[in-house]
Amino acid sequence: MAAMLVGALRRGSGCRGGLRLIAHSLRRFVSTLVVAEHEGGFVKPSSLSALAAAEAIAKDNKVSVLLGGSGPALHKAADHAACSHPLVSEVLVADSEALAHPLAEPWAELLRSVQQKGGYSHVIASSTSFGKNLLPRAAALLDVSPVTDVTAVKEPHVFVRPIYAGNALCTVKYTGEGPCMMSIRSTSFSPATEAMSETKVAPITQVDLSFLSEGKSTWVNLTSQDTERPDLANAPVVVTGGRGLKSAENFKLLEQLAEKLGAAVGATRAAVDAGYVPNDLQVRLLVYHEFCIMPCTAVILASLPPCSTSHLLLQVHCCLPFLNNHSGHSLVVLFMQCVFRPQVGQTGKIVAPDLYMAFGVSGAIQHLAGMRDSKVIVAVNKDADAPIFQVADYGLVADLFEVLDELLKKIPEKK
Repeated sequence: MAAMLVGALRRGSGCRGGLRLIAHSLRRFVSTLVVAEHEGGFVKPSSLSALAAAEAIAKDNKVSVLLGGSGPALHKAADHAACSHPLVSEVLVADSEALAHPLAEPWAELLRSVQQKGGYSHVIASSTSFGKNLLPRAAALLDVSPVTDVTAVKEPHVFVRPIYAGNALCTVKYTGEGPCMMSIRSTSFSPATEAMSETKVAPITQVDLSFLSEGKSTWVNLTSQDTERPDLANAPVVVTGGRGLKSAENFKLLEQLAEKLGAAVGATRAAVDAGYVPNDLQVRLLVYHEFCIMPCTAVILASLPPCSTSHLLLQVHCCLPFLNNHSGHSLVVLFMQCVFRPQVGQTGKIVAPDLYMAFGVSGAIQHLAGMRDSKVIVAVNKDADAPIFQVADYGLVADLFEVLDELLKKIPEKK
């Protein structure tokens, strides 16, 4: 490869011509590993967006999809992944009970092994709770720095990501050695919609898992709220309420509208903190401390809720592979209290539905960071100067209760 790059410089007419040829030559060697999530025998939409991000890196990108888990659903998802995108050249299936749950410990070992064997130039995961948990740990094992929350790809190693609560966009360049590991915001990359022909179905390969060891983390259970409404992060229509609804009782009006539209219900942080909606989708920062972690040092945690302790230990274990080789580094550990709420914004869910309806939402910067990529934004607020109107496609300055009452009367029941 080095000889070819030197040749490209010699053939180029001047510095700019040579650099252009180098960039073209580098694109020819791009290969990407997409860590995909699946549910019910299908690849999740967020992972399909990761495939779209791989295409944005290079049109002739050679993409491998990594799926893990166990049972028939895994193999059905592998069949779906094999025909999910024209660039997919291989589907890697890791069939093991150890990978049936989203534990970062065995998944990070898997990702390191697959990367070392495949030698991919890029590794992509979605910025879901699973991706955010897995990517830093795997990056530490591979001794690289990940690029997080990518919203656009300019060049194979140049990316755009939000900073300052989404109020500014930063262009960053990855200059490290080894794979470029990145997480992407699925709302910023539209999945491929073109139909795949049967002749383009990628081969499916089983991954050798003899390297997997018994980890320190154990899956206990998953508790979730049963609902017939669509998932907030992937719903095509989202109806959100703010503090302007004034009470939990008034929030039921929003739920009635969502039922008629087949929409998901969201809330601002102000509405969540006021107790208008139950605790089912928010992760809230509790407190932090700083430790100096040395090799073979034991960290003993006490007086913490069980959920906080397990999350903290997971983060500490994630950093140990790096710290064992770099003694003296201080580690800032965030104690997280897992309180789940249907909140939209920087500290809640990031959504990009086809239709986003906001009632009584003022439009704080943190909230706008979580919904500004929506295709159509409709805002109802009695304050004409509310910041939400700056991003809204349609705005109505009116009493939200009168508007809700009219909508509930005129919109027919969903069949």
